[in-house]
Amino acid sequence: MNIKNHKRNLRKIHISVIGLFCLLCVFQLCEKKQNGGQQKDSKIHITYWCASNQDEIDLAQYLVDQWNAANDSIKVKMQPIPASQSSEEVLLAAIAAGTTPDICSNMWPGAMDDFIASGGLVRLDQFPDFVDCISERVPADLLKTFLAPDGHFYQIPWKTNPIMIVYNKNIFRDAGVDFIPRTYSEYIKAGRKITRDLDGDGNLDVWLSHRDTKPIWWQRFFDYYTFYIAASGGQTLFEGSEIIFNNEASVKVFDFFRQIYKEGLFAKTTFIGDAFILGKLATQIAGPWHVSHVEKFRPPGFEYGIFPVPVPDDYEGPVYTFGDFKNISIFGTTKHPEATYAFAKYLVTAEADLKLLEFTLQIPIRKDLTENPLFEDFFEENPNLVYFAEQAPYTRGMDGVSDLKEIFDAISQEYEACAIFNRRDPAQAVENAARRAKVIMEWNRSR
Repeated sequence: MNIKNHKRNLRKIHISVIGLFCLLCVFQLCEKKQNGGQQKDSKIHITYWCASNQDEIDLAQYLVDQWNAANDSIKVKMQPIPASQSSEEVLLAAIAAGTTPDICSNMWPGAMDDFIASGGLVRLDQFPDFVDCISERVPADLLKTFLAPDGHFYQIPWKTNPIMIVYNKNIFRDAGVDFIPRTYSEYIKAGRKITRDLDGDGNLDVWLSHRDTKPIWWQRFFDYYTFYIAASGGQTLFEGSEIIFNNEASVKVFDFFRQIYKEGLFAKTTFIGDAFILGKLATQIAGPWHVSHVEKFRPPGFEYGIFPVPVPDDYEGPVYTFGDFKNISIFGTTKHPEATYAFAKYLVTAEADLKLLEFTLQIPIRKDLTENPLFEDFFEENPNLVYFAEQAPYTRGMDGVSDLKEIFDAISQEYEACAIFNRRDPAQAVENAARRAKVIMEWNRSR
């Protein structure tokens, strides 16, 4: 064999060996990936989006850690909902792009029709035990309000922030108000005593309360809408797909606030700092989150209490209010609906609800909240939150209609014209708002 041929043969053998080695490496790599994939597939992994505020992030992380420690087969990854103008925009965009998580606990009922129409949510009553489980948790009349127009459930009622009146006991006492206002006339009577010029300089120093008067749609949640729910005995703006807020309750609410602003009982000025803590406001229309704020920043000797939203003088029955709900939904993109549903049920256990109270001071939607011994210590340490817990069954949320923001814009503009500037008769203002709401809905349906 000549040297050239020998070298050529050696080169061929060398190349063949290298090729075989590479082929074996690829095979081993594939086998590792396959084995790794099998190991990974032996555990179910689901993604959970929570609200982006720090209290709820801390709560979610705690609950996920507890779940993962107790469950080998289903592992949950927690992620705060990506920042944007609103979580609803983020979720709708994610539905459109097919990038939704398996589950989210920041679902606003007001956007539910949009979520359902996009086909983005799992129908929860397909799970055999859902109706029984949710009926044990949520009062029947409240549960009905979360039923979708198609007769199915797409959200688990989770937490509420009942809107009530937080009041400064010191101001009430100093003004000689020795009663808790229950009705419109009593609230106005208290306001006439409270709203005063204390130093004699011709400027008011203390007001009954304050609300943002700009015609921003969501601002009406905490004045018109809260008081409308109370005045109507728990009605919302719609019954099915029909607008029903063109009624006597709405007119009474518009007229009440018109009188409030006409007499100067609510401040229209913008305050620097917290006017309630500073003693400039006798009352604040707020939810349970305000309690932790007051507890943190109140000066020595500051005393406060809670009472329900005032109602018309002729009103009878329990007092309802706006609940400001956030709920839990499972998304249609999930590959593991049963596992995700199991995690969803864990998020609404009594133990998880206790942590919701402890981490966020927000109120779980739970029938036995004020009777269950599990919550006794918490409410003994936070007695002012008992008022919100007792109010929780008598709350209402938002109708899940697609045009809700535009409808509240129309209400806000008529509210401003009537209540703030006294340029419109209450009945006419309500009728105008209802007519505009119908036009908005018809226009959007025709497109």
